[in-house]
Amino acid sequence: MKKPESAYASRDERLTYVLGGHKPPNLHKWGPGVRDIYALHYIVSGKGVLETNGATFFLKAGESFMIYPQREVYYYPDRNDPWEYVWVEFKGNEVSSLLSMIDVLPDRPVVPEAPAALEPYFLTAWHGDMKPYQKLRSAAQVQQLLTLYMEYFPKAEMVSAPDYAGIAKEYIRNNYWNASLTVADIVSVVNIERSYLFRLFKERTGMSVSGYLTACRISNACKLLQSTSLSIKTVSFSVGYGDQLYFSKVFKKTTSYTPSDYRSRGMRDADFFPENGEGMPLG
Repeated sequence: MKKPESAYASRDERLTYVLGGHKPPNLHKWGPGVRDIYALHYIVSGKGVLETNGATFFLKAGESFMIYPQREVYYYPDRNDPWEYVWVEFKGNEVSSLLSMIDVLPDRPVVPEAPAALEPYFLTAWHGDMKPYQKLRSAAQVQQLLTLYMEYFPKAEMVSAPDYAGIAKEYIRNNYWNASLTVADIVSVVNIERSYLFRLFKERTGMSVSGYLTACRISNACKLLQSTSLSIKTVSFSVGYGDQLYFSKVFKKTTSYTPSDYRSRGMRDADFFPENGEGMPLG
């Protein structure tokens, strides 16, 4: 890779300054010194050394290291196999919260060998003055780069078993309006054994998956009936029932009222369903 050394800058409230570029193999050293920014380096090839916080780290291609503000650092290439690296510098009021989700600390600033897919995110530099859209894009790309580090190198305490029941609930809440949605679709999205999901879901919500889907649909139908003048047919379609007669049957079985009676009586869905503020049953 023989790219010219380059840099770019961007400002916004969250990532108030962004600078990045590429350093070809040579014997350039930096430090000892301190910076007032964060700097993430990715080693493309070769080897080098980082000295900081009284510790020495011997680095190789594929590894990354983070420079923290106001921390004395000294880094330099291996004389026999000098490194080539790309870097990005940034600061802003959301940086510390982003880095808190990555397995890296001031006294442990080296990230293990990372996928090569991360390298291109360091190489999206513009030259000279940037247009407003380029400034925004550069900040967004740095943020995306950090989220990829979160994905590949999360803090240990953040790694936990997936909330399968929660995933199923969220999927139902977002897709109840789809008339073709089935329990099999929900199981497929969660991607665990069917009976295991059913057990977890029942323990979490007190309801079956199909029952929760029906409750979401009817709860939202109640909301539409009480807050709009939409026809029963339109309400039916809006909550995932293509057949108005079937919708009315399910509605009456669930609420003891027909949709028309429910509307004329000025009933509230809270009379039948515990809510979480979104017209959805609580889990």
